[in-house]
Amino acid sequence: MRLTDHTDYSLRTLIYVAVHPDELVHVQAVADAFDIPKNHLVKIVQKLGQLGYLHTVRGRSGGIRLGRAPERIGLGEVVRAMEPDFAMVECFHQGDNACVITSACNLRGVLGEALRTYFAVLDRYTLADLVGQPAELRRLLGDAVAAVIPVSDIKVKRRVTESSS
Repeated sequence: MRLTDHTDYSLRTLIYVAVHPDELVHVQAVADAFDIPKNHLVKIVQKLGQLGYLHTVRGRSGGIRLGRAPERIGLGEVVRAMEPDFAMVECFHQGDNACVITSACNLRGVLGEALRTYFAVLDRYTLADLVGQPAELRRLLGDAVAAVIPVSDIKVKRRVTESSS
């Protein structure tokens, strides 16, 4: 089983953000840390945000942070959401399976069992399990000071309406 780069980068992004829990992280910081093209990462961050794994803040002072606690982000759930499909061989495709031996072959059953076992293992783990050593992960990531903005430093501008002036 091999994951697409899309899923790999999704997991790495979640790990990076998880080890910066009190900060808004810039997408560029994640791209730099893992040498991932920023344009590709922006699409991944957008999807992670739509799925509720990340909370995105737009604007110059914007960034990303986890959309829920790391203990509530299951690895199996993320992989299922980010991968396009798990049809490992042609016989997994119900509608367009042209394999002539499907009716007598047990490959689909064996690989199906392997896939269920694969997800059973992933389903036992959460993002919190991946970031058990946050200080060491931050050190390995280079943790550039300019890469993150402490959440406490973000100022929210209030809109002044005519009735309140």
